[in-house]
Amino acid sequence: MDIRKVKKLIELLEESGISELEISEGEESVRISRYPRGSVSIAAPAPAAPAAPLLPLTSPATASASVLAERKAAVDNRTVTSPMVGTYYSAPSPGAKAFVEIGHEVKVGQPLCIIEAMKMMNQIESDKAGKVTAILAKNGDPVEFGQPLFIIE
Repeated sequence: MDIRKVKKLIELLEESGISELEISEGEESVRISRYPRGSVSIAAPAPAAPAAPLLPLTSPATASASVLAERKAAVDNRTVTSPMVGTYYSAPSPGAKAFVEIGHEVKVGQPLCIIEAMKMMNQIESDKAGKVTAILAKNGDPVEFGQPLFIIE
């Protein structure tokens, strides 16, 4: 089962009033419970080969620098942030041209990207007019609520 699906299920549990959630997909099943606190139980068939250990994508120094840069950008009123948790897509379909690129002029209401949340495609539109000076997410990246996506000057 995809880790993004598990994360979405955890978010669903946190947002709702339910205390336990169990989902089965073929031979895989996931059970997430609020009680006892911090308990997440996942039952799945054992993998045929041992999995490679997960390595951090960035070094701690790079991660802290990027966190500071994101916080600074989030405070800036030129930043367009994600209105939800989901997966960022720069184009309307695979292989299609991106909605915007660095240097493009955008108008209020112009589509900037799509964020997929719970299998729903949500078109994100610009709330300001100007020139796109930075695109802070990559196609297919998971994004968080309030995460900076674009800087428009």
